[in-house]
Amino acid sequence: MKSDTKVTAMIPAHDVERAVRWYEEKLGFKPARNDDYGATYAFNGLSAFLYKSDYAGTAEHTLLSFDTSNLAADMTALRGRGVVFLDYDLPDLKTENGVAVFGPVKNAWAKDSEGNILGFVEGM
Repeated sequence: MKSDTKVTAMIPAHDVERAVRWYEEKLGFKPARNDDYGATYAFNGLSAFLYKSDYAGTAEHTLLSFDTSNLAADMTALRGRGVVFLDYDLPDLKTENGVAVFGPVKNAWAKDSEGNILGFVEGM
């Protein structure tokens, strides 16, 4: 393998059509390609393929993380579209109003329509 090999992130969905609608309505992302097998997204250098899977939403880790220059403003806008941010109260991870602060870095997490965890990060 070479380091310049194209990489594609995989996004599982119980219902691909529902997930495509969610990503468009909530996050504003339209697929670059949509066919019988799923939907392909082109994110600034990363491809992501949304596909049918009975295991969607079972991973307990962040599946995709989106950089932002203003997390608070983005969270306000996303909440206005119905996105619910997760709160954590763990020994090494505590959120306040959906935000965890690690020095200059701020993180927030939400679940998509399929239960996959998405991250939103300011300061990386």
